[in-house]
Amino acid sequence: MKVFVSHQQADSVLAGKISYHLKANHQIDCYLDLIDPNASQAGDQLGEYLREQMGKCTQLMAVVSENTKGSWWVPWEIGMATEKDHPIATFADDNTALPEYLKKWPYLKTKNDLDAYANASKTAMKEFDLRKSYTLESISSARHSSTQEFYRTLRASLRQ
Repeated sequence: MKVFVSHQQADSVLAGKISYHLKANHQIDCYLDLIDPNASQAGDQLGEYLREQMGKCTQLMAVVSENTKGSWWVPWEIGMATEKDHPIATFADDNTALPEYLKKWPYLKTKNDLDAYANASKTAMKEFDLRKSYTLESISSARHSSTQEFYRTLRASLRQ
């Protein structure tokens, strides 16, 4: 399991804290472009480079704030994750009102919410592994089922 952490550059500190919390407390790896030296060197090929990195991830966490309103990359990355049927969630600081299009997915605001996210992620990953191993479902069907399980589990935990 690996989470692609999508964020506006101005939210790099918060994105780093989220990544650290998931790794230190739940052993969940994250991809952050701010710690990837190759991302800053991609130049005109940045979109393709980020698409490759997202292909190595299984989920997307969008960090949103007032800064996100001016971002083109965060919505693009959410679109890419949607195409891949990756589980998607957002983390918004306490003062941020989510845009309507982000209310489709579970949203987090606290460390406890991150813990619920980690638990739902692990449950969904187990579901995916079981479906992939013991049924005749295709990988895309197993992925879709596990993504839906992620949403059910996380929304129940967050009471959304």
